[in-house]
Amino acid sequence: MKATFLILFIQLLNVTVSFAQHDHHMMKDSSGMSINHDMETMKSDSAMPMKGMMHSGLSLNLPMSVNGSGTSWQPANSPMYMNMWHANGWMLMLHYGVFLNYTAQNINNTGKRGDNMFSSSNWAMLMANRRIGKNGLFMIRGMFSADPFTVGGNGYPLLLQTGETWKQQPLVDRQHPHDLISELSVGYSQALTRDIDVYGYLGIPGEPTIGPPAFMHRPSALNMPPSPLSHHWQDATHITFGVGTLGFRYKNVKLDGSIFTGREPNENRYDFDRLRFDSYSARLSYNPVKSVALQASYGYIKSPETHAPNENIDRLSASALHNIYIGKRILSSTFAWGLNSKKGADESHRENTNSFLAESYLQGIRMNYFTRLELVQKSNEELVLENGDNHFINTTYAINLGASVYIFKSKFLWVDLGAMGTINFFNKELKSIYGQTPVSAIGFVRIVPSRMRMKQM
Repeated sequence: MKATFLILFIQLLNVTVSFAQHDHHMMKDSSGMSINHDMETMKSDSAMPMKGMMHSGLSLNLPMSVNGSGTSWQPANSPMYMNMWHANGWMLMLHYGVFLNYTAQNINNTGKRGDNMFSSSNWAMLMANRRIGKNGLFMIRGMFSADPFTVGGNGYPLLLQTGETWKQQPLVDRQHPHDLISELSVGYSQALTRDIDVYGYLGIPGEPTIGPPAFMHRPSALNMPPSPLSHHWQDATHITFGVGTLGFRYKNVKLDGSIFTGREPNENRYDFDRLRFDSYSARLSYNPVKSVALQASYGYIKSPETHAPNENIDRLSASALHNIYIGKRILSSTFAWGLNSKKGADESHRENTNSFLAESYLQGIRMNYFTRLELVQKSNEELVLENGDNHFINTTYAINLGASVYIFKSKFLWVDLGAMGTINFFNKELKSIYGQTPVSAIGFVRIVPSRMRMKQM
């Protein structure tokens, strides 16, 4: 069943790409921009768009490459892996990633925590933009994942990972699957001047204004199959059933805020969860130059976990994304910090845990190289440890190194074969549970759209 659905999922992507091929390979938008499939460096160092560039989904005066997940920003020189075409006044975009994985966790500590598994993590995002009058822009976006079929309800093995539940029990050492419908959103922006935009965004589900772009969309993480261990400290709110956002941009500074549902998606990955709108957040974004995107954010998240309904979280986040072009290669990096301040039924106790992430991805012509370094604090309760103080904070580390080689490239589709190894470290209290310095590995085949190239006429 899972293999059949995966084949159908990939075939659907190919059919969509084939439809796009009916348009001319070099297309022009209303600004006179030609689009090819292998992005080149922008010459200006300004974070603002050059004349004639394809516009962002939420601003006529920002380049498309600044689009992150939800309403977040990426560097204006970010590489874009997508297929694009025009139809009846609409600008249509397709972005996707399909990983075929085999993972072996904690292979050097037999009998300790860890597991092996074949799986496929995957997603497809469709976005459509249309001008409304001279200064208005309307956006529709949908993100879909076959994870419920190709990963399963209890997710894939990932040592020291936590968050969400399966069969009413907290998931531990596994990454939960994403929902079949991970985003259905609409947005509208109005350009008051070239330097000033206001916009609104509504998602059911969608992403509120917390943290950096979700890991599967940011350039530094595009070649890494597993999610970060810091996911539930930084960008886990990217699938939220009920989000309303208002934003204001002045030049290369943006302030936006959201009301949203704090509860994370339930175990039924095929339905729409109940809308609550019981949480709120705000984010300040700043792109000082085209190669850098900075953000700082705060969110109050009410009762995110079903197994701990009386716990609320105050989440703080800050991040920096950076791209640099080295000849025909691109080095993309992210540095992120996230803090969860958790308060439960016991008002006298507040649990503060930090996470730090540094990841980089060198995108080459034939070979790619990538790394992710993490420090995440997790309590005994978070790691589902039966003995000891539930509030004791453990410090965990992960060092990930990987590489991949392209085995197929066309104008519309790229495929690479790769592997990534992981070494974990932690405080001595965890060694009886996980063993000494766990080593894990994952091999994968990745399928993505080709990288776009933009040439000014």
